[in-house]
Amino acid sequence: MKPLNATLRLQFHAGFTLDDALPLVPYFARLGISHLYASPLLSARPGSVHGYDVIDPSQINPHLGGEAALIRLVAALRLHGMGLILDIVSNHMAVGSDNPWWQDLLTWGRRSRYASFFDIQWHSTDPLLEGQLLLPFLASDYGTVLQSGDMPLRFQARDGSFYVAHHEHRFPISPTDYGQILCLCEDTDVQALGMRFAALHSANPAADKARLLQQELVALAHRLPVDDLLQAYDGRSAEGFQRLHSLLERQAYRLASWRTAADDINWRRFFDINELAGLRVERNEVFEATHQKIFALIRHGLVDGLRIDHIDGLADPRGYCRKLRRRVDALLAERPLGAALEHLPIYVEKILAADEQLHRDWGVDGTTGYEFMNQVSLLQHDPAGEAILAEAWSSLSERPAFAEEVRLARQQVLNASLAGDFESVAHALLQVARDDLMSRDLTLGAIRRALQALVEQYPVYRTYLNAGGRPEQDEPFFQQAYNAARQRLGEGDWPVLDSLQHWLGGQPWRSLPPGRARKHLRHACIRFQQLTAPTAAKAVEDTAFYRSALLLSRNDVGFDAERFSAPLEAFHQACEQRLQQFPRNLLCTATHDHKRGEDTRARLAVLSERSRWFVSRVEHWRELAAPLRTALSDGVAPAPGDEWMLYQTLLGSWPLALEEHDCVAMQTYLERVQQWQRKALREAKLHSSWSATNDAYEQACQAFIQGLLQDPQNQQLRHSLTQAAQSIACAGALNSLTQCLLRMTVPGVPDLYQGNEFWDFSLVDPDNRRAVDYAARRHGLDDSTNTAQLLQQWRNGRIKQALICQVLERRQAYPELFSQGRYLPLQVQGRHAAQVLAFARVADNARAIVVVPRLACGLLADTPIPLIPAQAWDDTRLQLPFALSPANCSGLFASSAVTASKELLLSAVLKEIPVNLLIDHA
Repeated sequence: MKPLNATLRLQFHAGFTLDDALPLVPYFARLGISHLYASPLLSARPGSVHGYDVIDPSQINPHLGGEAALIRLVAALRLHGMGLILDIVSNHMAVGSDNPWWQDLLTWGRRSRYASFFDIQWHSTDPLLEGQLLLPFLASDYGTVLQSGDMPLRFQARDGSFYVAHHEHRFPISPTDYGQILCLCEDTDVQALGMRFAALHSANPAADKARLLQQELVALAHRLPVDDLLQAYDGRSAEGFQRLHSLLERQAYRLASWRTAADDINWRRFFDINELAGLRVERNEVFEATHQKIFALIRHGLVDGLRIDHIDGLADPRGYCRKLRRRVDALLAERPLGAALEHLPIYVEKILAADEQLHRDWGVDGTTGYEFMNQVSLLQHDPAGEAILAEAWSSLSERPAFAEEVRLARQQVLNASLAGDFESVAHALLQVARDDLMSRDLTLGAIRRALQALVEQYPVYRTYLNAGGRPEQDEPFFQQAYNAARQRLGEGDWPVLDSLQHWLGGQPWRSLPPGRARKHLRHACIRFQQLTAPTAAKAVEDTAFYRSALLLSRNDVGFDAERFSAPLEAFHQACEQRLQQFPRNLLCTATHDHKRGEDTRARLAVLSERSRWFVSRVEHWRELAAPLRTALSDGVAPAPGDEWMLYQTLLGSWPLALEEHDCVAMQTYLERVQQWQRKALREAKLHSSWSATNDAYEQACQAFIQGLLQDPQNQQLRHSLTQAAQSIACAGALNSLTQCLLRMTVPGVPDLYQGNEFWDFSLVDPDNRRAVDYAARRHGLDDSTNTAQLLQQWRNGRIKQALICQVLERRQAYPELFSQGRYLPLQVQGRHAAQVLAFARVADNARAIVVVPRLACGLLADTPIPLIPAQAWDDTRLQLPFALSPANCSGLFASSAVTASKELLLSAVLKEIPVNLLIDHA
């Protein structure tokens, strides 16, 4: 098997199965990919388009072709020396009637073998929730649904089970309560069976005995007056209402309106998604049950690497990763000879904040690469444009600065969708206070205020408290939050905040003697850490990124949007640090979760160089668009901020081949943009939201886009937008090629998102998960075209594909150079030195020199291709620490003038190609 050299992410679903990927393997191999990187493959909810809603971790998803299809795909990969990295979901699984574990939990409650699998708080101060699981899945209030008959009792004859149905949901009735139902039947045998069901209350194990009794019920089903029995529980009658309510009150769950979830939820979810329940993977039995199939796939040589989804959701990420590493390493000796591995890489999906580093003692190979996306983006934004754009955005939108936008969003999230989770942490901390005489007078209200202020100011997704307290690496982040919270709180709450500082890692829980107090402190610390991560995700990614739009290319997953740009030195430093700490870290510039495609962001970054032009264009477009706006009772639609955001979205995603008079293509694009806008408006939660849609505002915004893109009366506006998008497209493509080459040459392992070997002008999901035209991509790789032709036809995307293929070929030819070679920043001198980034990778047998332009929109001028004219570089040159050998040195596409001098002129090295990689081999 080839060493890990480059990965390609594939999103599997019923429309693109494992067998659909099989014939593409030769193409991926020719492109230079060493490993496919698959979305989750374990059995997920039927119809799932992503696989993160696992319902059965013991089998490969049959809707993807099952294990047989996986074996076929891996066999094809092996023929080309390729491997497979698998995305796994350890934090949560989907709930519902398709999940046998969840159904067993609902049936038996705390007596279920799965009661400890899910992260449930069985004890509650609310008498309606004590010992019960809140199920917030009803379309309306419980009493209303019950009375309307929209929650009927049902009987399934094939397995002898009773359940309550509500739309797509199915809530099982515990067999211990079948007696209450069957006693209404006059048949004595049925009544006797009902009494035996009732006796299950004291049976152990009840589930095994229940299955036997249900088989007897199946045999008696023909003697059951099913319609009469079910009619007796019809909530539309007074007697049926009371009878059904009484039956439901006896269950291990409490049915409630979906609106109760935010405040009353008593089980951990994935963020605030009711359909995804958190797992207690820190428990050994849960770890083994959820990973059994994964370990089998590794043992049998079908999986060669792992990606861990949402690592910050776990109670103990470090403990989990170290345990996983031990288990995986032990399995390597059992793999077939043809799939032998010395090391199996493990990657974690982790959002790293500014100045945050992944903990090195986890035993993993790195992150999935969001931080690299951010580093490249910072490199391509002109700091001179920040003030101009900030002033225009602030004046137009009247929104606060990004940091305050985030704080307000955190406040809203903590008091809305995550209110129940927040309350759980507050009560856990109250219990800690009650365990100590010195703090038992602290009130719940005071703890709430201090806790909210602390979480609102948290600068990272989470810290990693353990039995020894706060790790030294995390301490600065906690102190930053503590100091900021102290400034916002009144002096009367400072002692409470000091107590939180003490409890949340200042006092290691192992310093307490075993018992109640230690248990309470440990629980509070874990719950706190599992609160800050979803709060950050919901507030930043799913709220502030849709409220703040100074420049949308700086709003993406893993980005530090408070920073607009960064100097060259920061990029070099990050590369050197990655090589030292995580040399196999994945490097991505697009993912299934990104807000905008990699080339959409690259084009939008050009606006930082043309900020005054962009501001003037927006002013002009707003004048032309005045007739398209709708006056509503609470203001105009779209609001100025939403309109500004729309113009950026159009400029960034405008298809290169889209003609303003092409009605069919324009309709397709219109639908994509309207889909994006609907999501953007609801995520922002300013004028509409997922929980309370504002139809009038949304419809007005949709009409605005339709009029802008289709109405003949707005041809002038549409033409102006088209021209503006085309005017920055070439510079955007140059940014894209720079981004692409850097991803493949800096320390780390390049990761390509499906289809992105051509241009990627996608928007947020589901737009970024559209079907890929692989036929066109295979044809593009088959067709031999020289550099000049690729540049002239750059709009078809084949120049990007050719660049990827050429560079990955060199990575395969010089694996040690790119995996272990030293990283040397190169000095650039001359007139345009600030517009060049250059570095060398140095190994014993070869050296590589990478040269890319940045902030070079002005150097392109009116050039119709993404190639800076050679003369525009003037005297700009690289200073090399070594002399190159013209006889042994070659550039991309075999074209680069190389001399024996220690200087390289940009006018020579970038004469025929926009970016370049020179290899000097011994």
